[in-house]
Amino acid sequence: MQQLLNLYREWCGKEPSHTEKLPGAGSNRAYYRMTDDEGRSVIGCIGTSRDENHAFVYLARHFTKRQLPVPRVLAVSADELRYLQTDLGTESLFDAIRGGREAGGRYTVKEQELLRRTIRELPNMQFRGARGLDFSHCYPQPEFNVEGVLFDLNYFKYCFLKATELDFHELKLEADFRLLAKDLTAEKAECFLYRDFQARNVMVILPPKLGGDRGLNGRMGANACSDPQPPNLGGLWFIDFQGGRRGPFYYDLASFLWQASAKYPDRLRRELIDEYCEAAKQFAEMPKRDVFDRRLRLFVFFRMLQVLGAYGFRGYFERKQHFIESIPPAMQNLRELLANDDFPYPYLVGLLRQLTELPQYQQIEVVAQTRSDGYKTTALNPYNAHPKDGPATFSKYDGKGPLVVKVFSFSYGKGIPEDESGNGGGYVFDCRSTHNPGRYEPYKKLTGLDEPVIRFLEDDGEILTFLESVYKLADAHVARYMQRGFTSLMFSFGCTGGQHRSVYSAQHLAEHIHEKFGIEVRVSHREQHISQTFEAR
Repeated sequence: MQQLLNLYREWCGKEPSHTEKLPGAGSNRAYYRMTDDEGRSVIGCIGTSRDENHAFVYLARHFTKRQLPVPRVLAVSADELRYLQTDLGTESLFDAIRGGREAGGRYTVKEQELLRRTIRELPNMQFRGARGLDFSHCYPQPEFNVEGVLFDLNYFKYCFLKATELDFHELKLEADFRLLAKDLTAEKAECFLYRDFQARNVMVILPPKLGGDRGLNGRMGANACSDPQPPNLGGLWFIDFQGGRRGPFYYDLASFLWQASAKYPDRLRRELIDEYCEAAKQFAEMPKRDVFDRRLRLFVFFRMLQVLGAYGFRGYFERKQHFIESIPPAMQNLRELLANDDFPYPYLVGLLRQLTELPQYQQIEVVAQTRSDGYKTTALNPYNAHPKDGPATFSKYDGKGPLVVKVFSFSYGKGIPEDESGNGGGYVFDCRSTHNPGRYEPYKKLTGLDEPVIRFLEDDGEILTFLESVYKLADAHVARYMQRGFTSLMFSFGCTGGQHRSVYSAQHLAEHIHEKFGIEVRVSHREQHISQTFEAR
């Protein structure tokens, strides 16, 4: 620590007035916020590996020359075990989208825009960042290759799989590992592979608030660098790229969008992939979409195994609680992937299916299984009749399918929406018991689709409690209607003006049903003249 203080003094000309150790994560590197007597700060790093530090310093300086949004290296010790960099604040993208994550993947418009901006910036790092980059400086290896893939797969085997005590045939597993490694490295790649591209490694901060580099306001001490941090009008900054190397762009996309704890809905993932492809076109010719999707899913598969290996080591062996808590959502991601994709590694896939079925990895809440032909349960007959009752008589509407759900918002002053299906089914919910943002001037001209109203309602919390009960009722009803092959179900939400609470509730129920069951959902905000259809998957 004293050597880091000496480095600061050499760079700044005096001691920091305050030094604070920052919370650690998965790395063994130690970070400190070092602040002077005027409140301006830098980040000091103490590493245990000279080569890892060298990789970060080289990459950061290269990316700075390319005018990419990364922290600037301010000073480096002679042995390269310590360095100073600009302070990019305390809020990561992971923190900024916490609300949507804690709401089970219901991200607000503002949170979704942050994700879109991030994913649009990724090709910039990958393609522009690779120009003129000497990959021999990368740590621990210069490129993504078969040996590196096998290392990660064996990391999963020894640090996670063996810890479960699940019996397996090592030679058969190794054979599938080698096939997977060959497929992953089949295409030549010339991109910068970030490797740890995730929401925690993206900082969200506006340029005027940047601390740490007094080059923004002038020189900081006799030995400070005089050139300022390049302005970043997007407000997004990328950190912890020291493990990067030459490799395929699919890897980072899989790493970001299938992060275990993020809970990104499938619809949002697809939209973000579209954003990425559009942004990447300015740098390279993208593969045809079916080829792109197939390759991406292969890297998602690999990334999930790699992540479980890291969680096993950091959680089971180092006993770090964050990683232990991340294992159940990671296993759920793997479970969903195996349910929707047929990977050509039969022994490995069979073993992973056994793994996801172990009792310690089962979800407490059983989620309804969905298929293209509708809802599926263990019983073919939805009713368990007593033998003495004889055969049941069913509705003439049974078995028609598929189900289409219609969701309305409306004003009670203008009447309840009519049911055009002719069956008279569905629910009408009264939102007027919840806090009304329409009483306050800033929200009078906005609707429940606008971010300020969404934040008002969610910060207040009454609407969330209200919808919890609605979701339970709706889920059970939708599941049974799908099971019986009914074709129409209607939900309506009313409030005073059909503008704020009812619009918010209708939109969120529509998205919830579509994400959970994959069926067609049509939402209509009657008083706002806004309609939207979520197509069946």
